[in-house]
Amino acid sequence: MTLAAATNETFAEISNVLIYSAMAVYTLAFLAHIAEWIFGSRSKVGRTAAALTPEAAQDRTVSVQVRGRQGQQGSTAVLDKPKVVTRSAAGTRDVPDGPGAAGGTFKGDLYGRIAISLTALAWILQTGGVITRAISVRRVPWGNMYEFSITFGAVAVGAYLALLVAKKNVRWLGLPLILTILADLCLAVAVFYTESDQLVPALDSYWMVIHVSTAIICGAVFYIGAVGSMLYLFRDYHEAKLARGEKPSDFAVSVLGRLPSAATLDKFAYRVNAAVFPLWTFTIIAGAIWAESAWGRYWGWDPKEVWSFITWVAYAGYLHARATAGWKGRKAAVLGLIAFVCWLWNYYGVNMFVQGLHSYA
Repeated sequence: MTLAAATNETFAEISNVLIYSAMAVYTLAFLAHIAEWIFGSRSKVGRTAAALTPEAAQDRTVSVQVRGRQGQQGSTAVLDKPKVVTRSAAGTRDVPDGPGAAGGTFKGDLYGRIAISLTALAWILQTGGVITRAISVRRVPWGNMYEFSITFGAVAVGAYLALLVAKKNVRWLGLPLILTILADLCLAVAVFYTESDQLVPALDSYWMVIHVSTAIICGAVFYIGAVGSMLYLFRDYHEAKLARGEKPSDFAVSVLGRLPSAATLDKFAYRVNAAVFPLWTFTIIAGAIWAESAWGRYWGWDPKEVWSFITWVAYAGYLHARATAGWKGRKAAVLGLIAFVCWLWNYYGVNMFVQGLHSYA
């Protein structure tokens, strides 16, 4: 074995260790997020915030603050007023954001901070695994499904941490995100893993860096938008029941009542998808240029090309529907989820079950 080959194998082993270490730390972060939600469920604010109007929420907060200052029953807690949004997507309800997963409790907030710290540590380990994989293969680590998966997870978590650093109210995203990343990494190491190797000739192009990197970024951000749309549907249904005077289950009040309002989630999903859609458009264009360089034609209706275009049409339809008064709210959210399912099929289904020019991935 040559020195270069031995060095490549060493870095490949280091990459594997880092990826498995990241999975272990993500598991601890997942447990910490569960603890955050459990302790948050014990908060009276967490159980009742969703049923409050903005005015009632403000009155209640002032009342609790006064009691806290007076030291009644030994309490010194001062609760923050839930952020009030203007109007839900359907244009029928004005409700405050929930208090968050921690529910305003000290222990819930403590476990939430621990979860974020562990997530950041796991992200560093995972990013290190991606980098050492790149060193072991002496190229960008996006030549197969395994490499794409570990990079996708790192970008998704990196985007989440960036939103937190920017002081955005997205800690509620932590639990579903970490669960998804764990599933993604388990699938990567158990099903998609391949030994370090060089690219097939069709992939050996600088257009790979451009096309695949933007595809990974788009997928990661589309995922975050899809979580927002899914939670919007649950929260909107919960708010609708409260508006009709019905009593939701205790579990629904505890969990859904701590999420941001439906209007906030709807706005979040729309802004995320709208921000990354132009990049997805560029991804398809870059792929066409790469296809001309590799295969001598810009478009050949290969399954991957077809589903990339279908995904583009679905997201374009979502954005158009979201901007049209008659399709705001639930219909637009469902369309956004359908668009993301198209992206998932394009990534997993086409590569695993459909034969085409992209099957080598």
